[in-house]
This record gives sequence, structure tokens and C-alpha cells, in this order.
Amino acid sequence: MRMPDDAKTTTDLLGQLRDSTTAELQQRKTHIVESLFNLRFRLASGQIEDPKRVRKYRKAIARINTVLRARELGIESEGAR
Repeated sequence: MRMPDDAKTTTDLLGQLRDSTTAELQQRKTHIVESLFNLRFRLASGQIEDPKRVRKYRKAIARINTVLRARELGIESEGAR
């Protein structure tokens, strides 16, 4: 499962999201939400090196939600680029 940290650019991440199926996106979103939960605990205890990761994860969740909503409204088709 690729994480938001793995994408080199935002365009790269969006390309990955648009090429994924709806089920893959939902699974990826669940995984990122769980990772964000753990990341917040590590941030509070001072164990995290890069606090910007929290923001990256939140933005990735928002981007996934946007792609899912566009598919729901029929603006974008599954696996389309």
C-alpha cells in the first residue's frame, strides 16, 4: 500500500488515485486514517521527526474523498485519467 509520503509530487499522487479502483481508494483511505491516528500519538509524545507528515496525510485523505465524490457524481469514471 503506497502512502502519501511515497509520491514525489501532488500530480503523481493524483495520478495514482485516479488510476485506482473505488475499492482500492476506500481501502487506501482507511489505511491512511489509521496511520494518521498513530502519527498523532507519536507527535504528541515527541517521537516524530517530520511533523509535516500529519498535514500530508490529511491532504491525501481529502484528495481521496474528492476523487470518490467525483466518481459518485459521475464527473469522473473509475480508472480514468
